[in-house]
Amino acid sequence: MQDLGRPGLAHLGITRSGAVDRPSLLLANRLVGNLTSAAAIEITYGGLIVRFTHPGLIALTGAPCPLELSGREIGMYAPVDVQAGALLRVGAPTRGVRTYLGIRGGVDVPAVLGSRSRDTLAGIGPEPLVAGARLALGRERSDPPTVDLAPHARYADEPELHVLAGPRADWFATDAILALWAKTYEVTTDSDRVGVRLRGPAMRRHITAELPSEAVVAGGIQIPPSGQPVIFLADHPVTGGYPVLGVVAVEDLPLAAQCRPGQRLRFRPARRAVNGLPDR
Repeated sequence: MQDLGRPGLAHLGITRSGAVDRPSLLLANRLVGNLTSAAAIEITYGGLIVRFTHPGLIALTGAPCPLELSGREIGMYAPVDVQAGALLRVGAPTRGVRTYLGIRGGVDVPAVLGSRSRDTLAGIGPEPLVAGARLALGRERSDPPTVDLAPHARYADEPELHVLAGPRADWFATDAILALWAKTYEVTTDSDRVGVRLRGPAMRRHITAELPSEAVVAGGIQIPPSGQPVIFLADHPVTGGYPVLGVVAVEDLPLAAQCRPGQRLRFRPARRAVNGLPDR
């Protein structure tokens, strides 16, 4: 279960968490006429089967999957009426990793610290779904939806992530930074909601001193002793003791979150920052 997370608690050691592909979550809620705060189901690599005990309205966004509702194929990125007793089957995505199931009214599970999101690192929030779980629908409805189809997200074979250098870019050798822009990196199977672990040219440090733990943010590119970058995602820790080379632009984080193991990606320098966010 995921919503927009629990911001404002980092001073207590609690990260925001929430959907790793926020635009897809927001779009799923919009397509069914929900408030932006409504909780949805974040599906990793498909495989979800849901039976609806009451009629309703659903929409699926994010990583494209084959969908079957009561034996007939349905499309993504569009609101779909479901009848009581209908069975939804979500297949494996052809691209990307995470798909979002929005249901009109949202999913009603107990909130923890103001959010229905599951933080996989801290173990905060609703338990992960298991076979046979029963979920109640909420009342976080807005006006009935007026959009009947939305543009599909595009997932590049080799996405480019724009990076604002710092705060510890000066700890790395110049040739290491140049390699970051020039080379490709492969997503490893160790990736999850905490971070995308990469394999490629190692980032060589010229400052080798120990670094006291300091605050880190989603999108931060941390470099552990192996020299292999890790891009922090929604469930990242609030502090870290390894230098952060740069921060992925906020608008590119959904791309990072949808990168599959074995897929390659590239980093590009953001030209400048506006209001604290990288601007291309």
